[in-house]
Amino acid sequence: QVQLVESGGGLVQAGGSLRLSCAASGSIFSINAMGWYRQAPGKQRELVAAFTSGGSTNYADSVKGRFTISGDNAKNTVYLQMNSLKPEDTAVYYCNSKVVTTSQFHEYDYWGQGTQVTVSS
Repeated sequence: QVQLVESGGGLVQAGGSLRLSCAASGSIFSINAMGWYRQAPGKQRELVAAFTSGGSTNYADSVKGRFTISGDNAKNTVYLQMNSLKPEDTAVYYCNSKVVTTSQFHEYDYWGQGTQVTVSS
């Protein structure tokens, strides 16, 4: 079993910054990909930023230049630094990880519980 624990959400004014953290723990053999998605009310969940299995990074066009994803491999942790936040960034942010477990040596998709980010105008 693998757990993803997120932290760092909250309420911020437009133009402000927040930093999200997501730590993976449990029966981890390897992490193939890890990143952040978000879901606003009435909308589908969308990719925000992620490290791919090839080691590159993907960003949604709407956050390029404002958000930065980083990671600490030793801690199985990924961060999302969000600057110049806009009201349209308001959403529940979910951590996602594609993990090969030690029990079955098969890749599974795991999600965190979500953390609310609210940007006021």
